[in-house]
Amino acid sequence: MNEIQIDAVAQTLIRARREQRCADAQAFATALATPEEAYAVQAAVAGSLGWHAAGPGYWKSGGPSRQARLTHAQLPADGVWSSPAMAGDRHFTWRGIEAEIALRLARPVSPEDAAALDGDSAATLVDAMAVSIEVVDSRWQQFTDAPALLKLADLQAHGALVLGEWRPYEARDWAAQRCHVRIGAQSFERKGTHALGDPAYGLGAWLRHATSHGQRVEAGTVVTTGTWVGILPAAAGDLVTAEFDGIGHASIQF
Repeated sequence: MNEIQIDAVAQTLIRARREQRCADAQAFATALATPEEAYAVQAAVAGSLGWHAAGPGYWKSGGPSRQARLTHAQLPADGVWSSPAMAGDRHFTWRGIEAEIALRLARPVSPEDAAALDGDSAATLVDAMAVSIEVVDSRWQQFTDAPALLKLADLQAHGALVLGEWRPYEARDWAAQRCHVRIGAQSFERKGTHALGDPAYGLGAWLRHATSHGQRVEAGTVVTTGTWVGILPAAAGDLVTAEFDGIGHASIQF
């Protein structure tokens, strides 16, 4: 790994967060060469800002298709809110909206457990699910047009996560699942549009990543699993609601 470049990107993101401003991604367009270097930036920023403590954590994981390499980011707990949420004076440069399903682990997962998982056995580790809203934000001026590895280094453009009420996890006909989103006066409806076809599909890849340095993922850890609606724009003052038929709803007031 190129430690000098990793540190340069990490320090840029740390300053951008502390100063509540965006940096120019073009200056670092070729700084990171692999996802592993982007994950090293994530870890450096988290360590500097004191994001992660012992116990259950919060993650995002997903990708554009089953053929793509899935990406992951551990989220700062102070940006995870219960619905109905109020953004208050929280700083957002961008307010992209993703409607998602979050899953919660029933028991701890060791590196050995994660290595043995397949698609079916991973789902048995989940005890609950909830509707979630991810607020997409960025520390890069280019927002979603920033280079892919720089977005990954910046927690894959994460701003905040709102969690609805938990209910017991069950396998569903996800191809028939309806999702309704309202942003201000605008309404959106989608059916069966999760990129991986099943929110639990990527659990094994996520858990192998989360345990890759020998650590255990604790019971109660939450992962949100990817958007059903792409990224929808919201603005200051908007009330945003997401509802999944038969599962629940979540909301945030900006």
